[in-house]
Amino acid sequence: MKRTIKVANLARVEGEGALELIIQAGRVARANFSIFESPRFFEAFLRGRRAAEAPDLTARICGICPVAYQMSAVHALEAILGLAIPAPLRALRRLLYCGEWLESHALHVYFLHAPDFLGYPSGLALAQDFPEIVKEGLALKKAGNDIVALIGGREIHPVNVRVGGFYRTPTAAEIQSLLPAVDNALAVAQKTVRWVAGFKFPEITYDYELVALRHPQEYPLCEGRLASNRGLDISMEEFEAFFAEEHVRHSNALQGHKQSDGAYLVGPLARFALNYDRLSPLARQAAQEVGLTPDCRNPFQSIIVRSIEMVHACEEARRLIQTYQRPARPFVEASWRAGQGSAITEAPRGILYHRYTVDDQGIIENARIVPPTSQNQKTVEADLCRVAEAYLHLPDDELTHILEQAIRNYDPCISCATHCLRLTLIRR
Repeated sequence: MKRTIKVANLARVEGEGALELIIQAGRVARANFSIFESPRFFEAFLRGRRAAEAPDLTARICGICPVAYQMSAVHALEAILGLAIPAPLRALRRLLYCGEWLESHALHVYFLHAPDFLGYPSGLALAQDFPEIVKEGLALKKAGNDIVALIGGREIHPVNVRVGGFYRTPTAAEIQSLLPAVDNALAVAQKTVRWVAGFKFPEITYDYELVALRHPQEYPLCEGRLASNRGLDISMEEFEAFFAEEHVRHSNALQGHKQSDGAYLVGPLARFALNYDRLSPLARQAAQEVGLTPDCRNPFQSIIVRSIEMVHACEEARRLIQTYQRPARPFVEASWRAGQGSAITEAPRGILYHRYTVDDQGIIENARIVPPTSQNQKTVEADLCRVAEAYLHLPDDELTHILEQAIRNYDPCISCATHCLRLTLIRR
């Protein structure tokens, strides 16, 4: 018997794609998570452009996490130049990144993912019954937007980031003006952790290889070594020796894989597992209060981890605001030289790799960008197989819903083409 389930438009995820499941003898034989959104060729059109343009150009890859693209770009290019960024500029970059984490996680938690657990088709529908809860989510997002707007020059696709630092740094008074909203956001984020921890989660645990940056002192954003729960410990420059991408017939997006043993997972679950001891005190306390430990491997509980990371982002932002000293100069300047540089930063959805080769005039000869969603694609497919097998007894509409929810566990990014438009379920 053939059964077909179609989702005309997968809500609360960006992009275009499809999922085909083949079930034989009560088992899922294959899951193809197809990405058919048109390629955008960013790596190709970066070639021949001035390297100084890369932060602004790559920010246009994503309207949700442009700071991540800018930070990976500037760190990779600064590696070519051998630039050492002074501590005040480094702290300002970290504050900017905290703003992006906050606005991105708040959007996902309140408007894209929470409706799944509460039985609502959208964040707008949720707002009709629980307006105060949604207002709190908006307050969290606005606090992040305010940070990005002040430091980055605008909320979407910031324009103030440059190689060596910033075009302009805010005054101490401007930075201090962020503090009331951040303090309020911190209280709301702590409340959010308790709220989402009360959701009903499928009892599912998977044995992932978790990959994230690991920093000696900090919860990772822009620096560190690449580590995993299975013993990986490499420099950022070694990324391509251990990880690769491949084209699969059913997808326009390349799929990342670990060269030795296949699929791996990046993002909040990985960061939380590998850097639990680097969380801020209030974030670690929030995790302890709801009983979430670093051995969590339930992908549906990623919404709790994102909420804990919002607590961390708020507390870290507050610390950086309180200790801010305006840098003596907004940027460090250096003459371009030929070379190759690479960098990894932690986008809200996981590690984002950039590698550039430039000539002695500062012209980009080659570029490679590996976003977190492409790295997670194989694991998404594996999760869909496992979730489908666990819930094959459900009617088509209920099975479709939980498979959509499984995709949303990853908060797939608009620019990474990670969305499911149509689900076809074939039972044989």
